[in-house]
Amino acid sequence: MVWPIPQLAQPTLSTQLKALEEEVGKQLLIRGSKGSRKVMLTQEGMILRRRAEEILELVHMTQREIAYSDEVIVGDVYIGAGESDLIRIFAKAACCLQKQYPGIHYHIRSGNAVFVKEYLDRGLIDFGVIYGPVDTAGYHAIKLPVRDTWGVLMRRDSPLASKEYITPEDLWDKPLIVSAQESDHWPMSRWMGKDPEELSVVATYNLVFNASLLVEEGLGYALCFDKLINVSGDSKLCFRPLYPRMEGEASIIWKRYQVFSKAAQKFIDALQECCGLEGQK
Repeated sequence: MVWPIPQLAQPTLSTQLKALEEEVGKQLLIRGSKGSRKVMLTQEGMILRRRAEEILELVHMTQREIAYSDEVIVGDVYIGAGESDLIRIFAKAACCLQKQYPGIHYHIRSGNAVFVKEYLDRGLIDFGVIYGPVDTAGYHAIKLPVRDTWGVLMRRDSPLASKEYITPEDLWDKPLIVSAQESDHWPMSRWMGKDPEELSVVATYNLVFNASLLVEEGLGYALCFDKLINVSGDSKLCFRPLYPRMEGEASIIWKRYQVFSKAAQKFIDALQECCGLEGQK
């Protein structure tokens, strides 16, 4: 069942929007000149639109979850994670379920820890992947057995490409391309021995593929995880690990007291059974 969204005539919609602006005490639309239908959202209007989209997504997720019968396990599993080779673990769990429950579908939302926790708390994803310690008062967690190795993605003809590994001093005077992180939580600060403000950070990225294009064009050196970009064969790029070695330890987390859909419960069971993982209480 899909609940219909009523269609409103333009005068009715305009009246309701003006009433909403009066209620919230903020202008939501920038209206064009008289006779023009062109409008633009204000900053407050964009916030309202984003929240409304999230509410509609929750409504649609809820509709799908309660519409399925008790006898058939179908549905959607939503996972929030950054780019990492450990996604293979989720693929393994999904493959374990696929033959028995072909009606389960998986959706991965990419983002950092702030994004993951925000989406978890809003109920927009079932599970999230974060690096480092977990707040076990608010979340259940399963520590993942695979660790990601930090290193530097660079051109094969760069001065550092001849080195077996990269030390902090190698990068102090180099143009760097780093993952977009809050500066207080930048994972490389301690290893680097310097704050981000002391380094030559020429660009930041959310998707490492985009960072690899910047590297390939010679903009700088990208700090990232291994195994995300193909550096074999005739690739113009190479990857060198950091020394002292730095690894990322990840956990899959979900909210305490969360009520899972049937599909999400089957997935977390498969993750523990197929991959031999145990949850942290």
